[in-house]
Amino acid sequence: MAEENVDLSEFDDIPDRVARAKAKAEAMRAAKGGGAAPASAGAGKAPAKKAAPAKKAAVTAAGRAAVARELTERVIVQTSPAPPAIRPGPERTQPLAEGGITTRRGFFSWLTLAWVAFASASAAGLTAMGRFMFPNVLFEPPQSFKIGFPDEFDVGNVDTRFTDKFGVWVVRNTSGMYALISVCTHLGCTPNWLSGESKFKCPCHGSGFYVSGINFEGPAPRPLERARIVLAEDGQVLVDKTQKFQYEKGQWDLPDSFLRI
Repeated sequence: MAEENVDLSEFDDIPDRVARAKAKAEAMRAAKGGGAAPASAGAGKAPAKKAAPAKKAAVTAAGRAAVARELTERVIVQTSPAPPAIRPGPERTQPLAEGGITTRRGFFSWLTLAWVAFASASAAGLTAMGRFMFPNVLFEPPQSFKIGFPDEFDVGNVDTRFTDKFGVWVVRNTSGMYALISVCTHLGCTPNWLSGESKFKCPCHGSGFYVSGINFEGPAPRPLERARIVLAEDGQVLVDKTQKFQYEKGQWDLPDSFLRI
């Protein structure tokens, strides 16, 4: 049988290209092997041999299809190896000492720890917010204040009622009144009024001041400072510490440094 008599179109339905080519080649080889042998040319012109039986010469369509399926399965089995077996990996959750996180006890232990951490963080945040909303503010006493009427102060007396709250001594003499600021001119300590010795004495380094505020002993370099003192509209004595008067600058002679009565 000639090659052109073999119908190979039925193998076009095979999806795999390699299997399709092998099936066609096998069909061609089967067709060539089953064909009739050519007659031999002899001198005596012997009669030609009979052709092979039709059952062996012709390849039926069913046989070719069976061969094609067999080849296809063989190619698919050979070209598609089985996937490797999946090995079980290690456990993702490692047990902890005395009960892991997967146990009931371990779960509640970690839950308690998480709540404690959350509460601590919340408390720290609230504390920081409170510090922000209420910053540290130093509330100083007013620098200008009234101390009463002039006849409430005795002549020749040093009034210490306003020392702790306002930081001044109020002194009245026969001519009038003045207010001394209770800050030592050496290093800023607060002197004490010693009525028995009639002087101001600094407890830090021993500086001494007369009742007038003039320094006479210790390391203080200059006299005490005076604050502005005037009569308010209601007749009370008004002391204003925002305005200070220094003796060495000749400011004690200014009107507001001394209240004449």
